[in-house]
Amino acid sequence: MIKSAFKFALNTIPRPLLIRLSYAAAPLLALFYRGDKFEDPIDGRKYRKLLPYGYKGRQRENALAPASLSLERHRLLWLYLKTRTDFFKKPQYLLHIAPEQCFYGRFRKMSNLKYLTADLDSPIADVKMDIHNIQYDDNTFDVVFCNHVLEHVNDDQQCMRELCRVLKPGGLAIMQVPFEKGRMLTDEDPSITDPEERIRRFGQYDHVRVYGKDYSERLIKAGFKVDPIDFSQELKAEEYKKYALMPGEILYVCSK
Repeated sequence: MIKSAFKFALNTIPRPLLIRLSYAAAPLLALFYRGDKFEDPIDGRKYRKLLPYGYKGRQRENALAPASLSLERHRLLWLYLKTRTDFFKKPQYLLHIAPEQCFYGRFRKMSNLKYLTADLDSPIADVKMDIHNIQYDDNTFDVVFCNHVLEHVNDDQQCMRELCRVLKPGGLAIMQVPFEKGRMLTDEDPSITDPEERIRRFGQYDHVRVYGKDYSERLIKAGFKVDPIDFSQELKAEEYKKYALMPGEILYVCSK
């Protein structure tokens, strides 16, 4: 019953309200699912299984960690930051667009970070921001995280240019997006407003595009240098299963 109720909430409750509710539900879910088959590298908790996540026939089993509320992409990013960067040690100014709960509290407590969160409507964002027109000067931020945001915006190229503009030369930007396996070219149409048609075409009711293998080219066109990283080449198969990562997911590590 707990599982079905949580699945219903994930798919029907508006995100700002869901964020508030999840803080109360997460500790109970973590106790209910505790075990030793899966491990969340973000908080070190272990589970017998993880929660499913997704929309209408696209749900993924063992995707959502009950306590941190991390998904596969969050756990992948955390492992990359821990093993391949000085993110947790070097003083830097971080712009975090649409801050994820699994990172928010942890980043906020890091003494090496000057941490700014931004979103149009998130209750945990510091500033209201439309990334089509970012209200900060050129070369302001050392690090930019903007994960699973660009599929929602009207003009992703304009948003990419703005994110590149505010990133310092030599800075780090990571901007993950949803892909359709085997798709070469991005499919997009911001004029579509019908939720069912968006689900059918782009995979989610509030998406206006689904990305293809041309994503790197779009980032490069906006001014970024792009290093696509397949982290599965650096982890053992049993580690990939333990952390419940998504096979084949590429990290698009960008700089300027």
